[in-house]
Amino acid sequence: MFTRVVEITIKSGKGKELSATLNEKILPMLKSQAGFMDEITLISENDPNRVMALSFWKSKEDAERYQLETYPKVQDSMRHLLDDAPMVQTYNVDTSTTHRIAAGRAA
Repeated sequence: MFTRVVEITIKSGKGKELSATLNEKILPMLKSQAGFMDEITLISENDPNRVMALSFWKSKEDAERYQLETYPKVQDSMRHLLDDAPMVQTYNVDTSTTHRIAAGRAA
């Protein structure tokens, strides 16, 4: 399993609009992608303008395909809500109680 971690800073007061955009536009795009498994969105308790989104993929190749083909559309759909460019990092998932992943086991 593979994950993409996207850190964003939204414009002040745009939290509800971001939530609506995620639920109405972005999640449907994600769910239609080959290899997509789950999305978790976190909003900072100390700074509600800081958001971290974790998407989980069956393979690195699935995540890379999404990055190239669909992520530019996702970025465009929320560009007006962002204070600056999102930072994207990628990780191999080592352990997950939700997906019952064991270290070293193939996805």
